[in-house]
Amino acid sequence: MTLNHPAVRGTLSALSISAVLAGFANQASAQEPVTVYAAGSMGGALSAIAKQYTADSGQKINLVTGPAGLLLEKIEGNARADIFISANMAHPQRLTAQGKAASTVVFARNRVCVAARPDVGLTSDNLLGKLLDPAVKIGTSTPKADPAGDYAWMLFAKADTVHPGAGKILEDKAQQLVGGRAEPNVPTGKNPVKYFMETRRVDVFIGYCSSHETTPDTSVTQVELPSNLAIPADYGMAVLDGPQNNSTHDAAYRFALYLMSPQAQAILPRYGFGAVALASPQ
Repeated sequence: MTLNHPAVRGTLSALSISAVLAGFANQASAQEPVTVYAAGSMGGALSAIAKQYTADSGQKINLVTGPAGLLLEKIEGNARADIFISANMAHPQRLTAQGKAASTVVFARNRVCVAARPDVGLTSDNLLGKLLDPAVKIGTSTPKADPAGDYAWMLFAKADTVHPGAGKILEDKAQQLVGGRAEPNVPTGKNPVKYFMETRRVDVFIGYCSSHETTPDTSVTQVELPSNLAIPADYGMAVLDGPQNNSTHDAAYRFALYLMSPQAQAILPRYGFGAVALASPQ
């Protein structure tokens, strides 16, 4: 496999990754950083992976996170990015179809959960009933701008098949509070979702089961969707392939290979993601 290979398929061995890192460690210090545009939900896990990669190889990684739909717009507007990791497959596949990126691969898996204040008493069994309760206020991300918002609307559509009429009720109740071009003010250093629940602007928030931290937040109840409402989320990755990427082309492919290695993939479950390329089941 050459550095120009358009896609990473399957699990890479620890030996091959070590060889890649050893072969290029000396050059990395003289290279410009590899810029990664990534879904905000990936911030914690990718920061940990990038830190380890830089320590091993010397290659600096510039990580830019945010709502994946808005990041896509920036890339399509010729923003400088070498790798794009989205919380869905559609966004990087769109760049692939446009000839702006190599083939899109599945980098990680996630799923939709609902976070709630403990006093709401939310469980998987009563989840739909609670969401439909007129007294329960629902927060979501912003559809189209952020895949998390799209997944929330997918949940509403599924709910409609279980409880006819539920979809319209839930859409009307949902407050799109994060992931958009304009968001309500949140105090510096505060987690927006927790802040909106603490201030009782919302009682529950539909988002991902993953976390930015490796330690669970016990101040919030996180509930899995029941099987009849479950929404999986595959995260797609593509290496950008435009003229502006010439100087970082090889370095970007090396980091993309590393992201699919057992070393990098083993970090994902610590943050609640599903790994797709582990050397053995974990």
